[in-house]
Amino acid sequence: MDSKKKSSAEAEGSKERGLVHVWQAGSFSLTPERLPGWGGKTVLQAALGVKHGVLLTEDGEVYSFGTLPWKSEAAEICPSSPLLESALVGHHVVTVATGSFHSGAVTESGVVYMWGENAAGQCAVANQQYVSEPSPVSISDSETSPLLAVRILQLACGEEHTLALSISREIWAWGTGCQLGLITTTFPVTKPQKVEHLAGRVVLQVACGAFHSLALVQCLPPQDLKPVPERCNQCSQLLITMTDKEDHVIISDSHCCPLGVTLSESQAEKHASTVTSPHPETLDGQGEVFENTVAEAELNMGSDQTTSGSAISAQQNIVGMAEVSSARTAPSYPDTQTVTAYLQKLSEHSVKENHEREEKLPQVQPLVEEAVPDLHSPPTTSTSALNSLVVSCASAVGVRVAATYEAGALSLKKVMNFYSTAPCEPGAPSGTASTGPESLKDLREEQVKQESLQGKKSSSLMDIREEESEGGSRRLSLPGLLSQVSPRLLRKAARVKTRTVVLTPTYSGEADALLPSLRTEVWTWGKGKEGQLGHGDVLPRLQPLCVKCLDGKEVIHLEAGGSHSLALTAKSQVYSWGSNTFGQLGHSEFPTTVPRLSKVSSESGVWSVAAGHGYSLFLVDTEDFQPGLYYSGRQDRAEGDTLPENPSGTTTPVLLSCSKLGYISRVTAGKDSYLALVDKNIMGYIASLHELATTERRFYSKLSEIKSQILRPLLSLEHLGTVTTVQLLQEVASRFSKLCYLIGQHGASLSSYLQGMKEARNLVIMKHSSLFLDSYTEYCTSVSNFLVMGGSQLLAKPAIDFLNKNQELLQDLSEVNDENTQLMEILNALFFLPIRRLHNYAKVLLKLATCFEVTSPEYQKLQDSSSCYESLALHLGKKRKEAEYTLSFWKTFPGKMTDSLRKPERRLLCESSNRALSLQHAGRFSVNWFILFNDALVHAQFSTHHVFPLATLWAEPLSEETGGVNGLKITTPEEQFTLISSTPQEKTKWLRAISQAVDQALRGTSDFPLYGGSSTVQRQEPPISRSAKYTFYKDTRLKDATYDGRWLSGKPHGRGVLKWPDGKVYSGTFRNGLEDGYGEYRIPNKALNKEDHYVGHWKEGKMCGQGVYSYASGEVFEGCFQDNMRHGHGLLRSGKLTSSSPSMFIGQWVMDKKAGYGVFDDITRGEKYMGMWQDDACQGNGVVVTQFGLYYEGNFHLNKMMGNGVLLSEDDTIYEGEFSDDWTLCGKGTLTMPNGDYIEGYFSGEWGSGIKITGTYFKPSLYESDKDRPKAFRKLGNLAVAADEKWRAVFDECWRQLGCESPGQGEVWKAWDNIAVALTTNRRQHKDSPEILSRSQTQTLESLEYIPQHVGAFSVEKYDDIKKYLIKACDTPLHPLGRLVETLVAVYRMTYVGVGANRRLLQEAVKEIKSYLKRIFQLVRFLFPELPEEGSTVPLSAPLPTGRRSFCTGKSDSRSESPEPGYVVTSSGLLLPVLLPRLYPPLFMLYALDNDREEDIYWECVLRLNKQPDIALLGFLGVQRKFWPATLSILGESKKVLPSTKDACFASAVECLQQISTTFTPSDKLKVIQQTFEEISQSVLASLQEDFLWSMDDLFPVFLYVVLRARIRNLGSEVHLIEDLMDPYLQHGEQGIMFTTLKACYYQIQREKLN
Repeated sequence: MDSKKKSSAEAEGSKERGLVHVWQAGSFSLTPERLPGWGGKTVLQAALGVKHGVLLTEDGEVYSFGTLPWKSEAAEICPSSPLLESALVGHHVVTVATGSFHSGAVTESGVVYMWGENAAGQCAVANQQYVSEPSPVSISDSETSPLLAVRILQLACGEEHTLALSISREIWAWGTGCQLGLITTTFPVTKPQKVEHLAGRVVLQVACGAFHSLALVQCLPPQDLKPVPERCNQCSQLLITMTDKEDHVIISDSHCCPLGVTLSESQAEKHASTVTSPHPETLDGQGEVFENTVAEAELNMGSDQTTSGSAISAQQNIVGMAEVSSARTAPSYPDTQTVTAYLQKLSEHSVKENHEREEKLPQVQPLVEEAVPDLHSPPTTSTSALNSLVVSCASAVGVRVAATYEAGALSLKKVMNFYSTAPCEPGAPSGTASTGPESLKDLREEQVKQESLQGKKSSSLMDIREEESEGGSRRLSLPGLLSQVSPRLLRKAARVKTRTVVLTPTYSGEADALLPSLRTEVWTWGKGKEGQLGHGDVLPRLQPLCVKCLDGKEVIHLEAGGSHSLALTAKSQVYSWGSNTFGQLGHSEFPTTVPRLSKVSSESGVWSVAAGHGYSLFLVDTEDFQPGLYYSGRQDRAEGDTLPENPSGTTTPVLLSCSKLGYISRVTAGKDSYLALVDKNIMGYIASLHELATTERRFYSKLSEIKSQILRPLLSLEHLGTVTTVQLLQEVASRFSKLCYLIGQHGASLSSYLQGMKEARNLVIMKHSSLFLDSYTEYCTSVSNFLVMGGSQLLAKPAIDFLNKNQELLQDLSEVNDENTQLMEILNALFFLPIRRLHNYAKVLLKLATCFEVTSPEYQKLQDSSSCYESLALHLGKKRKEAEYTLSFWKTFPGKMTDSLRKPERRLLCESSNRALSLQHAGRFSVNWFILFNDALVHAQFSTHHVFPLATLWAEPLSEETGGVNGLKITTPEEQFTLISSTPQEKTKWLRAISQAVDQALRGTSDFPLYGGSSTVQRQEPPISRSAKYTFYKDTRLKDATYDGRWLSGKPHGRGVLKWPDGKVYSGTFRNGLEDGYGEYRIPNKALNKEDHYVGHWKEGKMCGQGVYSYASGEVFEGCFQDNMRHGHGLLRSGKLTSSSPSMFIGQWVMDKKAGYGVFDDITRGEKYMGMWQDDACQGNGVVVTQFGLYYEGNFHLNKMMGNGVLLSEDDTIYEGEFSDDWTLCGKGTLTMPNGDYIEGYFSGEWGSGIKITGTYFKPSLYESDKDRPKAFRKLGNLAVAADEKWRAVFDECWRQLGCESPGQGEVWKAWDNIAVALTTNRRQHKDSPEILSRSQTQTLESLEYIPQHVGAFSVEKYDDIKKYLIKACDTPLHPLGRLVETLVAVYRMTYVGVGANRRLLQEAVKEIKSYLKRIFQLVRFLFPELPEEGSTVPLSAPLPTGRRSFCTGKSDSRSESPEPGYVVTSSGLLLPVLLPRLYPPLFMLYALDNDREEDIYWECVLRLNKQPDIALLGFLGVQRKFWPATLSILGESKKVLPSTKDACFASAVECLQQISTTFTPSDKLKVIQQTFEEISQSVLASLQEDFLWSMDDLFPVFLYVVLRARIRNLGSEVHLIEDLMDPYLQHGEQGIMFTTLKACYYQIQREKLN
């Protein structure tokens, strides 16, 4: 509440602030005195106890004065002048509080200090009578670990207890008594404890009376309501039950324990508690009925509030208090007249009866909001429980009886007679309201009022919380309901169909965070003997309980006196309750146990209150903005008065004469004295602040009045007009409520601001001006929208009648003085009334600014925000004028067009009714009328009109050469026309108007002046490129399609989304109105109820380039497109890509058909075709393999095997000859058996069934060499597609990407440009795609942006650079080469995996790899022209070190004999490292299948020979003894080789050779072999210890031993792979010899026969 910062000398004369004036209580006629011995320090806050007080100065020091018995030194017990509390010096104190005999202070850092009387532990110190010096109190939350100190915000002290409010808005208590709200019986509590009952709620303020406590709590937002529990936690009574007795049902939906400890969960939920029915047999022995209910449930949406009676039992001592809460509506039963008449009769009857037998029944009274009659008898009477029940029955009957008709009266009589013996003291005061028929009249009026406040149910609106209605639980107690009327029916009777209107704004987060909340509840606890708790009884409460009738009253501040309580509301009213012995409540003479409105001053509102012992103080707003101080309460007798002994008090609050003192900012009350802090008005600063606060509070009251007296009744009428009218009016009303709520919050915050430092920079209106500016702007927009659509002319008759009836009220509220003003004008004035307030803000801010030096920052800020408010006021004035201008235009406009063109937010800017603008080349008699609105240009003709939205409208002046001097060219997406204006001035005017309007339309609604200055620079013309939404209406291709995205001069250009009405959607990039670039396209397929979906590249409105097309049928095509057709390389999958997928095609497409080389995998038939296609059919050469091992290669025609072919079965049976159909032999041929026998002749029939043969059988002679046997094997591949013909489309595509029409034809620099473009665009697309590139990929891409440059002779370094570049390029598919490699890997795997893993295909697979190498090498040489051709040698830039000895010969190595890989340029050396690792699995699989048989033999031998120990094996293999290792070093120790040692000799060489399986390329495998030889040499040299030269005879057995021990499973495949793919120039070098040795070992092992 108080600003924590030290105030600078803001306005001069700050010393004249916070002056202290003291009065003696009870003698308000005296003038105040200055505090004795007090100097001139500015006091921010003061607090008074019974005999002492505390002052807080603005620099954070604390002074005590009065009687201080706890001080240790005698001189300090009654000091003559205020005493500085030295213990607090240096701790900046921000707030202080006093109890009756103790004090407390809170420092800036949230630490509490307590001192004074401590008998009850109220200073939080154990076993100590007094605490003489302020001592810190440690408050820590035990729930957190580690224990955290709790920071405190505010403190309140009573007589024996202290409450502290923490920063997290929880209450901590210590001291003695039930007023602590803690669940404990051991007092005193000296360690502060949390009040758990309010945990989780936001507490805004705490206050303490002598023995009771109050808390102001923020309401829960509607969605935070908790579910209802089934039973009460404390007394285990069922909450939701229903009893249906024979003739009596009481429905109660609230429950309270006898302790008065309520359930927080039952908030805002309906539930009924079981109630004993009043029949003799159900009563207990003493004949008393208890009913535990208390006002507890909050209003629910649309539910009606009925009678609330609360009777609370505590140890059978019950005080009855009936409260008829404002009844909402008469039940909607058919016979309404009967009901009304009956109701009247009954009410009169109960009143008469009351007159006759006053001792039997306290009278039932309606509680009207203003004056609540008091049905609480003074504490001397003890009312019995029966009596209280009768009260509640009667109170219910008064309002709701329709459900029972006549039966009700009879049973009520029965009940009353039954209780007529109930004792009750005669003369119990029966309230202050009128009796007899008038009371009925009051009741009906209240009912009507409530009816009008209840709106119509509307599903679009949310929370309904009526602020005007009384809180109170809905309890319905109806005697005489016969058992056949079910409780459900009864509940139905309670529901009435009306419209609900939300006039409580929804939670606006920002404003609620910055300003005090008005949605508050008051919770009280402690001793309640005088009714100071406000729960309608005099019982004590151990735990906080909500005072329900203050719900919705917008309480903003609480004060507690000795035994009474005050609540100040945002509407500047005060509710008071508790002891009223001296009239301290400010209303009637009686004490009251429920809050009542105080009658302080008829015309002014109260903005601050203080409560003392037996009196209250009220600070009110006066006409000249200087606060007036009213006193109400204790009056001490003057000397010599002969009054009786009983104390006297004021009957109404008395105004004290204090206008000479200055501006009172704060009042504080103690027991015998009260004190005011006064500011002197230097330079008008203080006066201006008070003026701002007072006017804001009055403005809020005015808005609340308009809301409750006009808007709410108006909106609740049944027939307001059309749906749009209701919507517009509701929009106005809800924006009005929002504004109203903000003003209320601001008024409340200003009241607390005035009690603090009053620093200009902390003014909310300046600091958070956008809150106010936005709310006013929003409100003004909705009002002008309402006005444009016709304002009050829209309203239907009932509404107009209502307004006419209340015309005087309207005139009064809208401040229109002229009697003859039209109703519509009055209404407009009323609706635009809030806008005037902006001028006042500006005026006051300017006044405040003048109190400062012109150079000071405060002056600048105040001046700026003043001009902000002023410019907004002018701007909104302009908006109103625009609305009125538009309205008058609509009145003159032909009616038919008005209906279609008129929209709430549409405003007229200019129109060409004066023929100032005409259409070029218009017909002679045509009428062309152009109207410019803020969102569209309308071209109206005789009966038709066309609307051009401004967002997609481009206007440019025509140059004079084109003939039309005053022409404007208008471009829209589908039209272009020229407007001719009559004069150049007209042309300029229209061009400017259109440009500004377009600009505004593009900026959106932000045409409000920019806050912080009105100098917004107007753009000369709107941008040509912009984002907008448009629906096409005549373009044939795009008719009715909607485009939302970027535009350029009337054409979609850039990113956008295009949606057709039939569900087609394209989202992606556009160029000049056509899809171009990368985009996604969806086409719904109605028949299959799915959609076709394409993602990929477009060109000029057609699919072109790479893309993926998923068909609704489940087929997916990935590949190239051209002109919306599949064209180029592509993959088509049918069915899902799972084991069940029926087929897959990968290959070349031409104009949407398969043509060229392709591989077709027909999974259903288990066949794979690899060959040529034409027109979607297999045509030309091809190969088919099946899953059963059949292999066919030959000619195909129209999908069938026709012509010459070769067929091999799994067992090597071969047929060469002619075919006529799939697997059908027909014609001349040769059939060769596996053993070499063959048949030549004519064949016919299908393979696998019987074949008819006419021919000759040959048995070749046994002497023919073995090798010639399968002639056909050597011919395999002749009829297949040549390797270089395969995948031509893939390579062509790559060349095309590099900018070459045919391979090798093109510019190199162009190719590099294309690569750079491809990388950049691909990266850009990747940014938009969900998969984010990994960091390594990003680095790869960045490094690829550098092109290896070569100047001068080609060297090994340059060769390495190229190699590195290629490795990176092939690593990312965004690079054309990478894409090529990726595609090749995909097609290779597709070809040779699955059914394609057939050993007959091995040669094809190897040829294919060699072809890839050749063709990629051509690409690489094109990109790097300086790279020499295949087989040429690169000269070494530096000579190799000559230290290395040749392996077999002793002399130093000479290069010529053995060139090393990497110095001869070969395609395999350069590209295999990139390609082979990716192709390795399918390729190696084929090798393994092909070498299956011989590898099995080899493996069997390996396993056999490996069973022997090392020495035996070495001996067996014939290794010379001198090479046998004698000792081995194992883990650093040398051990002897024993006859049993196994797997130990030459271990390093064995390990080395095993790595052959983990490498991919032949050159890597050869290096492994070479290294193995070197390892063997090392081992031998170590044992011989002398130089030694190998001869092959010595070496071979040792190497054989190593190969055996290495146990390589697929050694045959490794050998063949190296043989097939190694560089030819290596065959004669050193590595070649070593490889030959390995091969020899492999064959040797197969032939090794062991004895």
